[in-house]
Amino acid sequence: MQLRVARHTDRFAEIVRFYRDGLGLREIGQFKDHNGYDGIFLALTETETHLEFTTGGEHRGPTPHPDSLLVFYLGSSDAVSEACERVGAQPVEPANPYWKAHGVTLVDPDGFRVVLVPDSWVAG
Repeated sequence: MQLRVARHTDRFAEIVRFYRDGLGLREIGQFKDHNGYDGIFLALTETETHLEFTTGGEHRGPTPHPDSLLVFYLGSSDAVSEACERVGAQPVEPANPYWKAHGVTLVDPDGFRVVLVPDSWVAG
């Protein structure tokens, strides 16, 4: 099974810089003016999961909620520090105290929260 999470944005260039250039997600495709939309596909390393961001059309991007999170398990504290430096965003207080104890919460250009966890995911 593969998963693609798609989200519309009003800040396309800034979102690309945050996720592709800052967090290091690999660009695997993009499109321009497809029925009035532009978009990009970003792959999460070593997974069958993609993030798609689109812009255009007649509607605005969604309203962020402090508990709507993308959580990235980066595998080390160094990887989290490096990603924070590349992104250039300051950590924020998470709504859920669990994430304060287990990661660093950032806000993307759309106002959605992203948690960077220094551990690797282990199902349990």
